[in-house]
Amino acid sequence: MSSEKWLFILIFLLIFNYIFSTVLEFINNKNWKDLIPKELKNYYSKEKYLKARNYKKEHGKVSFISSTLSTIITLSLLYLGIYGWVSDFFIMNYENYFIQSGLFFLSFFLLNTIVSIPFQYYSTFYIEEKYGFNKTTLKVFITDRIKGILLSILIGGLILFIALFIYQKIENNFWVYLWIFISAFIIFIQMFYTSLIVPLFNKLTPLKEGSLKNKINEYSQKIGYSIDNIFIIDGSKRSTKANAYFSGFGPKKSIALFDTLVEKHTEDELLAVLAHEVGHYKKKHIFQGLIISIFQIGLMTFLLELCLNNEILIKSLGGTTPAFHLGIIIFSFLFSPIGLIMGTIMNMISRKNEFEADNYAKETYNGDSLVLALKKLYVDSLSNIYPHPLYVFFHYSHPPLLERIKNIEGN
Repeated sequence: MSSEKWLFILIFLLIFNYIFSTVLEFINNKNWKDLIPKELKNYYSKEKYLKARNYKKEHGKVSFISSTLSTIITLSLLYLGIYGWVSDFFIMNYENYFIQSGLFFLSFFLLNTIVSIPFQYYSTFYIEEKYGFNKTTLKVFITDRIKGILLSILIGGLILFIALFIYQKIENNFWVYLWIFISAFIIFIQMFYTSLIVPLFNKLTPLKEGSLKNKINEYSQKIGYSIDNIFIIDGSKRSTKANAYFSGFGPKKSIALFDTLVEKHTEDELLAVLAHEVGHYKKKHIFQGLIISIFQIGLMTFLLELCLNNEILIKSLGGTTPAFHLGIIIFSFLFSPIGLIMGTIMNMISRKNEFEADNYAKETYNGDSLVLALKKLYVDSLSNIYPHPLYVFFHYSHPPLLERIKNIEGN
């Protein structure tokens, strides 16, 4: 197949992905109903329900403009052969492969950053501010962006350097060695995310002695599970929205509760949320997710090597000289339909796991307290309680609120 036909395929995949995503967003925004479900009538006034709908629609408009602009820019880069032109420029001016690829990716990373920051700023300081969520100061916003850029360059540069080193040293089955490296790196991040990454952006404080900690200790004794690493994270630094998460495994496992969660919920509700997070660990969801991720990485690196070995495919980007970084760009386009399928399967598994974690919290602590906590979380964050089933199927990692309530109260 000629490079011109491959270029057509890449453009087709980009346009298809844009149309598919846009249609899903459209039908999801149109799925709001006028009636407040009976399960939430004590939590949603008509005014707040209308506020939630408007909040989601405003974010939807910004997302549409952002994705449209991003698609137009990427189409231009493809059609005009700018990917290939930039690649040739760095290849002609630098001999070192790492510098060539590093500057290539840095150029487009900075372009993406420049395009995305105005949308992030608008979403934070207009929409989130308008609906009472934003607590981010301009200083925090700027430092977050700077830290994020530096962290991306550091991690991306490390992975690129190792990948290039392996590619140059290994003639056959380069993908296997890259798979092993990236998998090991993912495991490392999983183990040390809370202790290494989170402190760069947030302050973590061990849960203080008191009534809540005593109840947690009683619960941990009841289920035979050590809950030592519990942290309060200063989420209120950026938003009034509440959250909690579980990370790591083995001695590095930890649970983080946002201070906004602790502030807005009773101790029984917090224990129920905690029991849900413990349920993920007890049901081996963390380990399961890790295994699936490693499998996905293996498939991705295998397909990447196929792209790197196809010179005609790489030249479809307009470059005169095949290059490692151009192969990665090609791979990112060709992998998109496979990524959609894999992402959908992952979301299906995740939704099942959320039901199981909910059931674990009900069985080991209290289902009613979990339902109360979920209602408050969803209502306080103005979440969409009527998402379109098709949108849920492709994009939701958690079941919709009404389905979770039905599952907890029905079991």
